[in-house]
Amino acid sequence: MDVYHKILGKYWGYPAFRPLQEDIIHSVCAGKDTLGLMPTGGGKSITFQVPALAMEGICLVITPLIALMRDQVDNLRRVGIKATAVYSGMSRQEIATELDNCRSRQYKFLYVSPERLVTGFFREKLQEMNVSLLVVDESHCISQWGYDFRPSYLHIADIREQLPGVPVLALTATATPEVVEDIQERLLFREKNVFRTSFIRPNLAYIIRRTEDKLNTLAYILGKVPGTAIVYTRNRKQTKETAIFLQQAGLSADFFHAGLSREEKAIRQNRWKNNECRVMVATNAFGMGIDKPDVRLVVHLDMPGSLEEYFQEAGRAGRDSRKAFAVALCTDTDSFHLKKRVDDEFPEKKLIGQVYEALGNYFGIPEGQGEDTVHNFELTDFYSACQLPPLQVHHALKLLELSGYIEYCEALDESSFQIVPQITYTHPRVGKETLVIPPSAYEERRERMKKRISKVVEYMDGERICRSHLLLSYFGEKHTEDCGCCDVCLSKNDSGLSNRDFNAIRDGLLKNLSGQQPLPVKTLTDSLPFPADKSITAIRFLVEHDERFYLRDGVIGVIAEHS
Repeated sequence: MDVYHKILGKYWGYPAFRPLQEDIIHSVCAGKDTLGLMPTGGGKSITFQVPALAMEGICLVITPLIALMRDQVDNLRRVGIKATAVYSGMSRQEIATELDNCRSRQYKFLYVSPERLVTGFFREKLQEMNVSLLVVDESHCISQWGYDFRPSYLHIADIREQLPGVPVLALTATATPEVVEDIQERLLFREKNVFRTSFIRPNLAYIIRRTEDKLNTLAYILGKVPGTAIVYTRNRKQTKETAIFLQQAGLSADFFHAGLSREEKAIRQNRWKNNECRVMVATNAFGMGIDKPDVRLVVHLDMPGSLEEYFQEAGRAGRDSRKAFAVALCTDTDSFHLKKRVDDEFPEKKLIGQVYEALGNYFGIPEGQGEDTVHNFELTDFYSACQLPPLQVHHALKLLELSGYIEYCEALDESSFQIVPQITYTHPRVGKETLVIPPSAYEERRERMKKRISKVVEYMDGERICRSHLLLSYFGEKHTEDCGCCDVCLSKNDSGLSNRDFNAIRDGLLKNLSGQQPLPVKTLTDSLPFPADKSITAIRFLVEHDERFYLRDGVIGVIAEHS
């Protein structure tokens, strides 16, 4: 038994690693920069916790989620491993004490948010630590091609220069092929090195349910599918309204969003984890880093703006490999509302300029001044002062951040425990007429968002292509088979067969006939792993409706130029 299996058994009690975990561990311990793509529930934390325990020194873990930090630190301490986290909301003295303890090798793991990396105080303390491994969790956040780009992640490359020779392990559950390339480039990988598991979830049935009455349909589905459930909604108000509706329908339900206090979040999350509450209605602030394998149902009342988000949220169902369902409830107007999000998130540049000017006036910052100043930011007061739509103001501030003028740190966000939002000026105030919103922050990102939403609409509206197949193709997996359990696969097509059976018979016929002489129908039906009546039904339909196939005197063939 090697050292890694001994560590796995000693602290976690597992006799063996899951697929890919061991490969990633050996890569990291060989000093190689490594990117691991593992779906939600795939055991990503083991891939850095085990090698870090086999190495001398401390493991630095960068993650944007305070909830995940605390959860992992608690889990490590529970099994006797010394770990700590540093995040907003701690006093300077508390932070200094923890970092000094890391420097004196009292901890094996240090979790920090990416925002922490830019402070001179942290950089100074880091210089004195013996860092053995740099881990970047949620690494898709470093890519401007991705759906969840966070500018603070770009500072990680600077940290690498401060830690020469220290390998980096980047981890994510969802990434398209272009994001995979971008992560490695932006993290300064010495050579490309990617390990990935298939995103196939054979136990998870993806379903689109069209309805004009989402709440009653939701209650009906919850009545049919037993077990723990998560219901995702678009906004905070909707979480409460939906939870109350379900309670009135006699279901055990509660709601969760980022605006709740820390204490309230912990109480509700624990009640749900301990099966004291069956259904959690939540925004996307819920679920990340929560290890509950027996979720039987995830329902989306509103689809998110990307298939990456959907796949990650839906993937919280059935992590115990037992049968589970991911259901999206859709109306005929949902596609329109999704597309409208592009205009919401990318207000006109004129409005962005107005917000920037109003911000400077609000804080009383003269032109040419203000760099590195930090300001508490009362959002409601600012909305009243600038007389602009709140949603567009919020996204204008984000675009000003991406353009390099400010840092906009929201309150009660999962990445921060601040009491109020803060604005930091990273550039002296300029005149509105000289404000530049570059294409990389605006036009290019807008176009990518439109493409991501078009893929979500394609997923929602599709009635011919297996849901799982469509999702897997989006993430770069080719030649995948139909899942056989989504609503498309189980639906009947015009032949009277399920789409799954029909497609399998058609593909079997094409494979047997491609490049060959025509064959008797009986020979073909005997060669296919289906009852003869099903195969004959499919053959009749194909001969009538698919120009590739022809039937003459009991012999079937395919036309060469179309085969």
